[in-house]
Order: sequence, then C-alpha cells, then structure tokens
Amino acid sequence: MEVTEKRIEEAKVAYIPYMGSYDKIPELMQEVGEWVSNKGLQMTGRVYGTYFNSPEDTAEEHLQYEIGFAFLGDATPEGKVGIKEIPEHTVLAAMHKGPYTEVGPVIHGVVDYAVKNGYDIVGPVTEVYLNSPLEVPENELLTEVQFPVIKI
Repeated sequence: MEVTEKRIEEAKVAYIPYMGSYDKIPELMQEVGEWVSNKGLQMTGRVYGTYFNSPEDTAEEHLQYEIGFAFLGDATPEGKVGIKEIPEHTVLAAMHKGPYTEVGPVIHGVVDYAVKNGYDIVGPVTEVYLNSPLEVPENELLTEVQFPVIKI
C-alpha cells in the first residue's frame, strides 16, 4: 500500500450529517446527489464520507458521519442538507480497491504510516469515492482514504 502526502483544494460541499448504521450510506448519497442535481449545481466529482468515530469501538446506533458532494455555485442549506466550505488542507492518502466494507486495513495502514513518519492526525478519516457500485463490480470500487495531517 502506497501512502502519499497531498494538498486538497478548498471545496464547497452539500452534505447530510447522520448518526446510525452505515446501511444508510447509499440512501444518503442518493439524497445529497439528487439535491445537488435538482438545484442545478455543477458537481465537481468529489463524493465523500467523513467518519467521526469507528465501528470498532462505537455501537452502530452511535456511529456519526456525513455524506457529501462537492459542487460549484451557490446554495443555501435546506432541510437536512447542509452547505459548508472545506478549507485547503494537507492529507495522507492511500487507495483501496474493492468492497467498501473492506477498507479498514487501509485506514489502519495510513494511521500507522502517520505515526511512524512524524505526522499528527488532526481530523477524522474521509473516504472519497472515485467510482460507483452502480457502474462497476464491487471488487473494482476505488476509494481514497484521507486523513488530515500536520507534520511534526
């Protein structure tokens, strides 16, 4: 597994925060994607999930995460869809190929790399979904795992 340091450009995102099972992720993705599309906003390709706690030590009903889409244009929060700007930042990133449910070892690998190479992780893990299970078989799914970091 190759871990790289990279800069993530500032982005405006529409997102839905959620607490509960990861089973809701496909539904939330569809909901946010349709909202962005219905507002006539131009998607910029960044579809992500940011996970604020871990299923390894958190009960399913207490899992906290957000699902979002980056876009160009202006929008106002509406209903459960929020709008925010994600500032430019540095991440450690690694690719996972295969089912979303098997991304755990890549997450742990990036954390280990950070510890061994003098990085402080300064925020939650984000998974950027580079293709869709509607377009490719599960074993061809590509997910970039990102942790925001600072070099110490």
